[in-house]
Amino acid sequence: MSKGRVRKWVRTFKDGRTNGHDEERSGRPSVITEDLVQKVNGKVQEYRGFKISSLSNEFPQVSRSVLHGIVTKQLNYYKLCSLWAGGRFL
Repeated sequence: MSKGRVRKWVRTFKDGRTNGHDEERSGRPSVITEDLVQKVNGKVQEYRGFKISSLSNEFPQVSRSVLHGIVTKQLNYYKLCSLWAGGRFL
């Protein structure tokens, strides 16, 4: 840890801070909603040989990386011989 960071922590504790945990911060809200997950799952169920790029054409407001995360982490699909298999709704 740098000396500057230590000085900043010392100042914040002298000013009354009582713990070392990060405080709640406002940030960008998640674009992943249950409604979006359901819509993506519907498209996946229509055609199991889909590609993330085809999903990105269906959902232009959502980035490819977010769509990939929905498919793999939320819906639990995985690639199997160029087709997607698995999913929580099977």
